[in-house]
Amino acid sequence: MPNRLASETSPYLLQHAHNPVDWYPWGQEALERARAEDKPILLSIGYSACHWCHVMERESFENDDTARLMNDNFVNIKVDREERPDLDSIYMQAVLALTGHGGWPMTVFLTPSGEPFYGGTYFPPQDRGSMPGFPRVLLAMSQAYQTRRNEVTQATAELVSRLKQGASMRAMPALITREMLDQALKGLDGAFDGYEGGFADAPKFPQPMTLDFLLRYYHTTHDAKALHMVELSLQKMARGGIYDQLGGGFHRYSTDARWLVPHFEKMLYDNALLSRLYLDAFKVTGRSFYRRVAEETLSYVLREMTGPEGGFYSSQDADSEGEEGKFFVWTPQEIESLLGKEDAALFSAYYDVTDMGNFEGKNILNVPSDAASVAREIGANIEKLALAIQKGKKLLLEAREKRIHPGRDDKVLTAWNGLMLRSFAEAAAALDNPQYREAAVAGAQFLTTSLVDNGRLLRTYKTSPSTGLRAGQARLKGYLEDYSFLIDGLIAVYELTLDPHWLDQSRRLTDSMLDLFWDDADGVFYDTGKDHEALLVRPRELFDNAMPCGSSVAADVLLRVSLLAGSDDYKAKAGRLLNSMGNMPAQYVTGMGRWLVALDFYLARPNEIVIVGPRNHPAARALLTTVHTRYLPHKVLAGLEHDDPMGTNPSPLFKFRTQVQGKPAAYVCENYACLLPVTTPEDLAKQLEPQPSA
Repeated sequence: MPNRLASETSPYLLQHAHNPVDWYPWGQEALERARAEDKPILLSIGYSACHWCHVMERESFENDDTARLMNDNFVNIKVDREERPDLDSIYMQAVLALTGHGGWPMTVFLTPSGEPFYGGTYFPPQDRGSMPGFPRVLLAMSQAYQTRRNEVTQATAELVSRLKQGASMRAMPALITREMLDQALKGLDGAFDGYEGGFADAPKFPQPMTLDFLLRYYHTTHDAKALHMVELSLQKMARGGIYDQLGGGFHRYSTDARWLVPHFEKMLYDNALLSRLYLDAFKVTGRSFYRRVAEETLSYVLREMTGPEGGFYSSQDADSEGEEGKFFVWTPQEIESLLGKEDAALFSAYYDVTDMGNFEGKNILNVPSDAASVAREIGANIEKLALAIQKGKKLLLEAREKRIHPGRDDKVLTAWNGLMLRSFAEAAAALDNPQYREAAVAGAQFLTTSLVDNGRLLRTYKTSPSTGLRAGQARLKGYLEDYSFLIDGLIAVYELTLDPHWLDQSRRLTDSMLDLFWDDADGVFYDTGKDHEALLVRPRELFDNAMPCGSSVAADVLLRVSLLAGSDDYKAKAGRLLNSMGNMPAQYVTGMGRWLVALDFYLARPNEIVIVGPRNHPAARALLTTVHTRYLPHKVLAGLEHDDPMGTNPSPLFKFRTQVQGKPAAYVCENYACLLPVTTPEDLAKQLEPQPSA
């Protein structure tokens, strides 16, 4: 018999709907029951693609005896961290304070008022080494609450005090200068892995925002070291097992330092951020390798992660058939049966396939050497090797499609979709790809209609009818990251289409973001809106982790919208926000990548580029191509269909802008002061050449 989670829309919660545990979703019903019965709360937080979440469910939550202990002694609440980043943030800080480490599944014991007194991550079903078994933890926490209430009260008071201090933490204000960016480069150079790329040792995360900053730093300074760090990292990642060599797209992180063995789940946000990074690397270097990786990643998202309404799904599991990575690995015998002996030998030499294997006796495809080196090593013809690789990828992918696929979390999250919008929009513009353009525009239309209720942006939408329950429902008030990430994506869609509707949407959402999340007294954003339910603390994430935080993206979009809309107020707020971080971005460099990007934009001399003339005119398209195919990290792009000789347009960008002798024209401006208008791609290219830093 299903429990209360059966009426939820989160695939993660629905996975637990038939547990014998009497699960509640987070809400007043569960909290009121805990208060009425004076029972502690067991809060379990995870997400659909989490391998160890599935393990703990199989071992403990599906076990009748363990479930009975939970039901008798606790009010049990299950939370999808992707739907409720506020709860995840608050209680993760508590677990970190208690244990020094965090992760998922996260298990936290709370008083009926929601105050944490003990927590951890995964607990095994029985004692295992130094890890206590989950039943023993359950009994100990229940007894502590019932018999040592004073100790519990004292522990929660101390912990809540620490959480509130953390939420109100402010950095010492610091003068924002380019020296902060130079300091950040030195810090990254010191942490860089000069052999395998990336930063630190295992486990190794891609850190696309940090690499984005380095690419921008190179653009401004021509520092070869910055570009080297980017290129080595991108090449090693895309040749490693963290990249799906057959189907495209990146797994979440590598468990080793060589990018070989991934944690096999695929997250939408990783693929959004990385596809854009590889596209930018292609623009900077012209290397087709980076373009191929970007295109393969975007093709994967279109093929496997795009819903019929235009939204993008959240993630794919690490597991299939109860085994981590089973969907992605191969034996030599499987490859030979598909390709034949000769082609299989060539394919296996290139993709490092051996009888011993590199993952539990099987093989994760990876590319330790380039094709020319492999051909020389095995004495093969390079053309024949290339044909075997091409044929093998096609046949193995077709065969893999017949396997049982990993589970897919098909909820649509506004924030993550905003990241994906930007990637598709920028790729559509740079590569002149109509399929990417369609995906960007359809996604923007879907998000700004189906995920808005009375002007309020919502967090999540369930698209799949597979559960038969409440499909097609948007719910939960959007967080700061939902607003800032979506604005980020809509600006890119505007720059792709030059349709003023998307600029209007960006401006409207920016005003709403400021109204709901901005604290003018301290010059900061909070992650929850002023209309959000009251929680233990009002969370404010400062660090960019696997994704950027809502505040760092908010700083960036405020700067860009201020230029497009001609609003000094937006820029002033962005300046206050950046100032509130003090010197932290330069000190904690690998956790502040998007903050560094925002700082770089703030300190730059942005190009304001205006194209005047009909968008579909061949001459206007040629001018746009000149802009879109270049790496211009400090630009905003706007378009005007008709001449404005009288200066009636409210935005300074558009005032008095006209075509030149009836031809579409481009204006390149800085602080609304423009160079002479040009009508040819060649002249525009000259004006867009990087200028020396001030």
